[in-house]
Amino acid sequence: MAKFLSQTQIDEFKECFSLYDKKRKGKIEAKDLITVMRCLGTSPTYNEVDRHLQIHKIDKTGELDFSTFLTMMHRQMQQEDPKTEILEAMRMTDKHKKGYILASELRAKLTGLGEKLTDKEGINHLSSQFTLFSSKLIK
Repeated sequence: MAKFLSQTQIDEFKECFSLYDKKRKGKIEAKDLITVMRCLGTSPTYNEVDRHLQIHKIDKTGELDFSTFLTMMHRQMQQEDPKTEILEAMRMTDKHKKGYILASELRAKLTGLGEKLTDKEGINHLSSQFTLFSSKLIK
Protein backbone atom coordinates (compact mmCIF):
# COMPACT_ATOMS: atom_id res chain seq x y z
CA MET A 1 0.00 0.00 0.00
CA ALA A 2 2.99 2.28 0.57
CA LYS A 3 3.43 2.68 -3.19
CA PHE A 4 -0.04 4.26 -3.47
CA LEU A 5 -0.02 6.43 -0.33
CA SER A 6 2.65 8.82 0.91
CA GLN A 7 4.28 8.26 4.27
CA THR A 8 2.61 11.48 5.45
CA GLN A 9 -0.81 10.09 4.52
CA ILE A 10 -0.09 6.76 6.21
CA ASP A 11 1.02 8.56 9.39
CA GLU A 12 -2.10 10.74 9.37
CA PHE A 13 -4.33 7.71 8.82
CA LYS A 14 -2.57 5.79 11.61
CA GLU A 15 -3.05 8.66 14.06
CA CYS A 16 -6.79 8.86 13.36
CA PHE A 17 -7.14 5.05 13.31
CA SER A 18 -5.47 4.87 16.73
CA LEU A 19 -8.03 7.26 18.21
CA TYR A 20 -10.77 4.72 17.41
CA ASP A 21 -8.72 1.67 18.48
CA LYS A 22 -10.51 1.59 21.84
CA LYS A 23 -9.11 -1.76 23.00
CA ARG A 24 -5.56 -0.90 21.83
CA LYS A 25 -5.39 -4.13 19.80
CA GLY A 26 -4.49 -2.50 16.48
CA LYS A 27 -8.10 -2.80 15.27
CA ILE A 28 -11.18 -0.63 14.98
CA GLU A 29 -14.79 -1.70 15.03
CA ALA A 30 -16.49 -1.90 11.64
CA LYS A 31 -19.24 0.42 12.90
CA ASP A 32 -16.62 3.19 13.33
CA LEU A 33 -15.26 2.86 9.78
CA ILE A 34 -17.47 5.54 8.23
CA THR A 35 -16.58 8.02 10.98
CA VAL A 36 -12.83 7.41 10.65
CA MET A 37 -12.98 7.70 6.85
CA ARG A 38 -14.92 10.96 7.07
CA CYS A 39 -12.50 12.35 9.68
CA LEU A 40 -9.77 11.83 7.09
CA GLY A 41 -11.51 13.88 4.42
CA THR A 42 -13.36 11.29 2.36
CA SER A 43 -17.14 11.19 1.99
CA PRO A 44 -18.21 7.56 1.83
CA THR A 45 -21.88 6.65 1.84
CA TYR A 46 -23.20 3.88 4.06
CA ASN A 47 -23.50 1.68 0.97
CA GLU A 48 -19.86 2.30 0.04
CA VAL A 49 -18.73 1.39 3.55
CA ASP A 50 -20.85 -1.77 3.43
CA ARG A 51 -19.23 -2.66 0.11
CA HIS A 52 -15.72 -2.15 1.57
CA LEU A 53 -16.61 -4.46 4.44
CA GLN A 54 -18.11 -7.08 2.11
CA ILE A 55 -15.02 -7.10 -0.11
CA HIS A 56 -12.87 -7.90 2.93
CA LYS A 57 -15.46 -10.30 4.37
CA ILE A 58 -15.86 -8.28 7.56
CA ASP A 59 -19.17 -8.42 9.38
CA LYS A 60 -20.76 -5.11 10.44
CA THR A 61 -20.16 -6.15 14.06
CA GLY A 62 -16.56 -7.18 13.34
CA GLU A 63 -13.21 -5.43 13.47
CA LEU A 64 -10.57 -4.48 10.93
CA ASP A 65 -6.83 -3.97 11.22
CA PHE A 66 -4.81 -1.02 9.96
CA SER A 67 -3.58 -2.75 6.81
CA THR A 68 -7.16 -3.50 5.74
CA PHE A 69 -8.16 0.05 6.62
CA LEU A 70 -5.38 1.44 4.39
CA THR A 71 -6.66 -0.64 1.49
CA MET A 72 -10.20 0.63 2.06
CA MET A 73 -9.04 4.25 2.30
CA HIS A 74 -7.04 3.94 -0.91
CA ARG A 75 -10.04 2.49 -2.75
CA GLN A 76 -12.34 5.20 -1.36
CA MET A 77 -9.91 7.96 -2.36
CA GLN A 78 -9.73 6.56 -5.89
CA GLN A 79 -13.54 6.55 -6.10
CA GLU A 80 -13.65 10.18 -5.03
CA ASP A 81 -11.05 11.44 -7.52
CA PRO A 82 -12.19 14.99 -8.42
CA LYS A 83 -11.10 14.70 -12.06
CA THR A 84 -13.23 11.60 -12.52
CA GLU A 85 -16.21 13.27 -10.86
CA ILE A 86 -15.84 16.43 -12.97
CA LEU A 87 -15.58 14.44 -16.20
CA GLU A 88 -18.64 12.39 -15.28
CA ALA A 89 -20.61 15.57 -14.49
CA MET A 90 -19.55 17.06 -17.82
CA ARG A 91 -20.58 13.89 -19.68
CA MET A 92 -24.00 14.06 -18.04
CA THR A 93 -24.33 17.71 -19.09
CA ASP A 94 -23.29 16.95 -22.69
CA LYS A 95 -26.83 16.09 -23.81
CA HIS A 96 -25.94 15.65 -27.49
CA LYS A 97 -22.81 13.56 -26.77
CA LYS A 98 -20.58 15.77 -28.93
CA GLY A 99 -17.75 16.14 -26.42
CA TYR A 100 -18.64 19.77 -25.69
CA ILE A 101 -20.86 21.60 -23.24
CA LEU A 102 -21.94 25.21 -23.14
CA ALA A 103 -19.70 27.32 -20.94
CA SER A 104 -22.83 29.00 -19.58
CA GLU A 105 -24.18 25.64 -18.37
CA LEU A 106 -20.99 24.74 -16.56
CA ARG A 107 -20.65 28.27 -15.19
CA ALA A 108 -24.19 28.05 -13.80
CA LYS A 109 -23.33 24.78 -12.09
CA LEU A 110 -20.03 26.09 -10.69
CA THR A 111 -21.55 29.30 -9.36
CA GLY A 112 -24.62 27.59 -7.92
CA LEU A 113 -23.22 24.53 -6.17
CA GLY A 114 -20.82 23.91 -3.30
CA GLU A 115 -18.63 26.85 -2.51
CA LYS A 116 -20.25 29.79 -4.23
CA LEU A 117 -18.18 31.37 -7.00
CA THR A 118 -18.73 34.66 -8.73
CA ASP A 119 -19.05 34.57 -12.53
CA LYS A 120 -15.50 35.92 -12.84
CA GLU A 121 -14.07 33.25 -10.50
CA GLY A 122 -15.97 30.59 -12.40
CA ILE A 123 -14.62 31.76 -15.76
CA ASN A 124 -11.05 32.00 -14.42
CA HIS A 125 -11.31 28.51 -12.98
CA LEU A 126 -12.80 27.15 -16.20
CA SER A 127 -10.10 28.61 -18.40
CA SER A 128 -7.36 27.14 -16.21
CA GLN A 129 -8.87 23.63 -16.18
CA PHE A 130 -10.50 23.09 -19.57
CA THR A 131 -10.06 23.98 -23.20
CA LEU A 132 -12.31 26.90 -24.06
CA PHE A 133 -13.48 27.23 -27.65
CA SER A 134 -14.65 30.80 -28.18
CA SER A 135 -16.53 31.81 -25.07
CA LYS A 136 -19.29 29.27 -25.44
CA LEU A 137 -17.95 25.72 -25.70
CA ILE A 138 -15.81 23.70 -23.33
CA LYS A 139 -14.07 20.49 -24.26
